[in-house]
Amino acid sequence: MRLNGKHAVITGAGGGIGRAAAIKCAAEGAAVLCCDIRAEAAAETAARIVSAGGVAAPAVGDLTQEAACEAVFATGAKLFGGIDIIFNNAGVCLPGDDGPVETDLAVWDRTIAANLTSVFLCCKAGLPHLQAAGGGVIINNASIVALVGSAFPQIAYTAAKGGVLAMTRELAIMYARQNIRAVAICPGPVATPLVTAFLADEEAWKLRRRYMPMGRLGQPEEIANLVAFLASDEASYITGSSYTIDGGITASYVIDDR
Repeated sequence: MRLNGKHAVITGAGGGIGRAAAIKCAAEGAAVLCCDIRAEAAAETAARIVSAGGVAAPAVGDLTQEAACEAVFATGAKLFGGIDIIFNNAGVCLPGDDGPVETDLAVWDRTIAANLTSVFLCCKAGLPHLQAAGGGVIINNASIVALVGSAFPQIAYTAAKGGVLAMTRELAIMYARQNIRAVAICPGPVATPLVTAFLADEEAWKLRRRYMPMGRLGQPEEIANLVAFLASDEASYITGSSYTIDGGITASYVIDDR
C-alpha cells in the first residue's frame, strides 16, 4: 500500500499499459481517475478496480484539446479532493508513419498532437493541482525510440517521444523546489492489443524478435510495476531521469538469428 492516500490521474487507461498501471496503482492504495478517449474502455478499467475493492472513476476526453484536459483534471480534483500523481500515458502509433519522405503531413500532425501536445496540455492542466497539493509526481510515457534510432522507421512517433523526454527534463528542473518530480519511462515493445495484432503475422514477429535479447515482448504489468514505484515516496529523490524498460534491446548491438 505504498500509494495509500494518494490520488492519480492516468491517461490512456482504457487498455494496455494504462489499464495495467491504473490497476496496479489502485492495488497500492491510490484513488485513480481512469481517463481514455473511449468511454466504454475507461469505464471498464474503473469497474475492474472497484470490483477488486479499490477506488476509481472513469473520465473521457480528447487530450489533444485544452478544454478537455482541464475538465479531466478538474474532475479528478473534485472527486478525490486533490491530485498527487499524473501518468501521461495516452498516445497513438498510426499506419503510414514511416520515413520523412513517405509520411503524410496529416499523419505527422495527428501523431505529434496525440503523443506530445497531449502531454503538454495534461501538464498544463495538472500542474496547478499538484501545486495545490503541496507536491506530487508527473510520469511521462516516452519510448526507447526517444533514445535510439529504430530499425523500423516511424519518424513522427520517434520525434514525439523524443519531445516527451526533453519536456520531462525541463519540468523536473522547473518544479524541483516545489516538491514536484517529473520522470519518464522508455518502454520497448509491449504486448498491448495494437502490438500483438501487428505481430500476429509470423514473419513480422520473426523479424522483430531478432532484436530482442529476451526473445519476447514486455507485459503491461511489468511496465506498471515501474510506474507504481516511481509514483511512490520510495522514489522521492528521483526527478529528471528516464527509465528504460525494454528487456535489454537498447543494450544490444547484435542481431540474434536463433
